[in-house]
Amino acid sequence: MRTLNTNEMTQQFDNMFMAPVRAYMALSIDYSEKMINAQMDASKAYVDTGIAQMRQMMEVKDAEGLRSYMEGQQKVAKELAERAKGDADKVVSLQQDFIQKSQKITEDNVKQAQTAASKMSKTA
Repeated sequence: MRTLNTNEMTQQFDNMFMAPVRAYMALSIDYSEKMINAQMDASKAYVDTGIAQMRQMMEVKDAEGLRSYMEGQQKVAKELAERAKGDADKVVSLQQDFIQKSQKITEDNVKQAQTAASKMSKTA
């Protein structure tokens, strides 16, 4: 009669299923944290710019002040457009990194499963 080695089965289960799940979850958590931080940084920058613009608008007292404020709006619009492009590029970069790393986890898991299946077929 053959005895079951539960430690070996537990180890195989952990290697085949739980380790990849833990790796993917760690990757997902890191990605989520980076995305949230990027969104918070962007939001703070946009809010700070908006508040600064409101403060400058409050300082307008005459036609010359209004003209000066309106000329400054072109610079602000350009800066915001550049910021938005940079933020979009950052998000794309984070997504590409996440995709590459998750594909690597999947490939490693497939290789490990093929190796285990090969070992099992040899022992059977």
